[in-house]
Amino acid sequence: MSRKMLTFMLLIILVLFTACGSNEGEREGGQTTKDESSNRWEEIQKAGEIVVGTSGTLYPASYYPEESDKITGYDVEIIKEIAKRLDLDVSFEIMGIDSMLSSLDSGRIDLVANDIEITKERQKNFAFSKPYKYSFSTMIVREEDLSDIHSLEDLEGKKAGGGATTVFSDIARHFGAEVVTYTNATNDVYLRDVEKGRTDLVINDYYLQSLALKALPEIEVTLHPDLLFHPTEQAFVMPKDAEILTKIVNQVLAEMREDGTLTDLSKEFFGGKDASNPPEEDVQKIEGLEL
Repeated sequence: MSRKMLTFMLLIILVLFTACGSNEGEREGGQTTKDESSNRWEEIQKAGEIVVGTSGTLYPASYYPEESDKITGYDVEIIKEIAKRLDLDVSFEIMGIDSMLSSLDSGRIDLVANDIEITKERQKNFAFSKPYKYSFSTMIVREEDLSDIHSLEDLEGKKAGGGATTVFSDIARHFGAEVVTYTNATNDVYLRDVEKGRTDLVINDYYLQSLALKALPEIEVTLHPDLLFHPTEQAFVMPKDAEILTKIVNQVLAEMREDGTLTDLSKEFFGGKDASNPPEEDVQKIEGLEL
């Protein structure tokens, strides 16, 4: 789709949302009016910039290459391409995972791009784009003895490294593990703590963990060979009232999926693998866990 056609469609969306709005400034049933949603998008256009919250420490989704001050990664490059196609600049605000959603809520940032999983609980308070990544969870354990973990039930009493508010920490707690929390730590910190016995495991995304291990082969840890669980969909997060922004981001993502850009970027950052489509592996769903 040409940029001229995309711009025309965005204008149509804007007109439709403005025309269909109820009384200006009102909230009905906790939902923001179309006028407020229109204003949020218009503010971004007026500034000529979209402000994005990301960690800069999550390889290969969002990171700084060695000896470089230029952020890159799968999530980051998708956002750069979206901004380019919308004729916007993009500004990245670097912050810990536990600060991203609150910063979105306060208006400090417009969007979060950090391999964030779509969950029912998060959807109550935030808007999500269509998924740009499909994956599942695995765990890193000690190489010598798999941290004595042979099933998810063996997590009881173990120490799991993670962020305080992540889905991965919720999974660890669900099975009785103690979560040792970190503030925007890099992969080597997590992995060395498992190796040295300060923690027993790290639950995280399969693709991210696979590449972290490949980048740090000197650390004696491994992906658990038998445990593949919790299929996931990752998406960009936006304020609940940003209906127009969400529709516009989804429109560009659809264009990028259709023209192969998502697949190309995935293969670039995930070792030739296409994470932009659902995985073929048999992945265990976790029963009784509300996320």
